[in-house]
Amino acid sequence: MTAPRFFNEIYITVDKNFLLIYPYFQEMTSLSNHNNGVEVNMYHGRFKGSHYEAGFKYGALLKNHGTIINGSPTFTITDELKAFTKSCLPVYREYYPEVLDEIKGMADGQGSPLENIANLLLPMYCFEPDHHCTAFAVADGTNIYLYKNSDFLVSLEKLYMNCLYALSGAYAFNGNTTAFIQIEDGMNENGLAAALTFLYPHIRKPGLNAGMLTRYILEKCATTEEAIDALKNLPIASAQTITLADRNGKIAVVECNPAKLEVIRPEPGTHFVAAANCFHSETMKEYRTPSDVDSWRAEERYETARNALAEHDGAYSLDFCEDVLSGKYGFICQYDRKTNADTVWSAVYDVKNLRFYRVEGNPSRKPFKADARMKF
Repeated sequence: MTAPRFFNEIYITVDKNFLLIYPYFQEMTSLSNHNNGVEVNMYHGRFKGSHYEAGFKYGALLKNHGTIINGSPTFTITDELKAFTKSCLPVYREYYPEVLDEIKGMADGQGSPLENIANLLLPMYCFEPDHHCTAFAVADGTNIYLYKNSDFLVSLEKLYMNCLYALSGAYAFNGNTTAFIQIEDGMNENGLAAALTFLYPHIRKPGLNAGMLTRYILEKCATTEEAIDALKNLPIASAQTITLADRNGKIAVVECNPAKLEVIRPEPGTHFVAAANCFHSETMKEYRTPSDVDSWRAEERYETARNALAEHDGAYSLDFCEDVLSGKYGFICQYDRKTNADTVWSAVYDVKNLRFYRVEGNPSRKPFKADARMKF
């Protein structure tokens, strides 16, 4: 791999439990598209203390900067969503009360009713198929990596965030999100990495959604097998794949929804697993995305990753896998930003060495940079 570049940071506000920083880079790519033609870098958050304290600090900071959360920019909070939120609350109280404490803290920090935040976060991933990603993991006996491209709306780039969490009673982790306290990919202090891809929601039931499942895994699980056991025992609200990799070299993709779950491991003689916004197991066949739903070329992205990994099986390097994410082996991130679609971040988790690399933007246009802020 080429010599790593590191994130520079401008400090906005600091206290003992929370730090929000906006990163800048010496090189910015100018494009004729949304956000004044410039790819916007992610906000960075550090959270310490209790879940409630982290939520309160985050909510208060947003309020102090003029942001009050009372809806979603991508979906309407209908009476149906409100009723679904209400049905999910008992599940969270039983299985993940800490995150409800964080939601309560965020609401208090905003000076808003708890329902405003809960109605946004708990139904997410359960109704609207509007988030598109590609993930894969490799373990070849020498290297263990998990990779993730997050594809979403250009118009919302200013909301995307990288988070460092080190909360009481939970494993510390570094993760990325488009949705406040939910996490879409990350790695914890044990060297367990996880990444979701969201699928068309044929069915939904009260439970934890994709972003909450991923965060639960990072906070509470140390290995791939622990994460799989957790997913088998947690009530699941949405449809998703979750790609997993741990320091023991165990990698897997879990395809799951409220009705069924299937664990996909490397095929005999291979050393990789891959996922996009599509199910591939026979178990989940009946829940595949309808052909008339725009999945942002999910099957093509999946085939690009799978074919490249199969062709180079057992000879994986950071550079090679970054090239896959960057589109050098076929379509995976080459969106036209003028359509409001793009890869908005690309993450690499070096599981064996507990190292993080990230592109805040599209990896076909910007370089990966090392993130050395979190020392485990």
